[in-house]
Amino acid sequence: MRRTPARLLTGTALAVVTAAGFAAPVQAAVARSGSLDVYPSTAVPGGQVTVNTAACGDPGAAAGDASAVGAGPFTLAPSSHDGKAIGQFRVPPSAQPGTYEIVAQCAADGRRVAGDLVVVLSSAREQVYPRGSVKTGVGGALGPDPVQTAAGVTALAVAAAGGTWLLHRRARGDGI
Repeated sequence: MRRTPARLLTGTALAVVTAAGFAAPVQAAVARSGSLDVYPSTAVPGGQVTVNTAACGDPGAAAGDASAVGAGPFTLAPSSHDGKAIGQFRVPPSAQPGTYEIVAQCAADGRRVAGDLVVVLSSAREQVYPRGSVKTGVGGALGPDPVQTAAGVTALAVAAAGGTWLLHRRARGDGI
């Protein structure tokens, strides 16, 4: 049996409409669930973090949990900023570098939203400059002792002065 192009196109169009019909409820559920926004998304141990979400609707209260990073529970309270619930917590000084999931559960309907927090040891704004000496094996035979360093500098100065005096005598023709 031979298929006509019209039947093939009809079957394809029906498959697309059916797939779109099943995908729409999933997309609506994802849009309705929302997310937990974490500011700043990258923090250092001891830093203050603010989280907010619009997923909890009105009145917007939620219970937050930052136990993954070691900060424990915190409260998200309703705010006047676009109906969002906002809360804060401090990253513990003992927090290790890594990515942690911060969650909140809405008080009204029990909906759970989550966001990620990345903990780093130093922020990009803090420039770290190297300190100390480089162990290359070249130089530094006397070590960092100031008395030995002064003796070495004195020996070099005497050698330079003596060499200059000898060159000056030679230039005058006095000989050596």
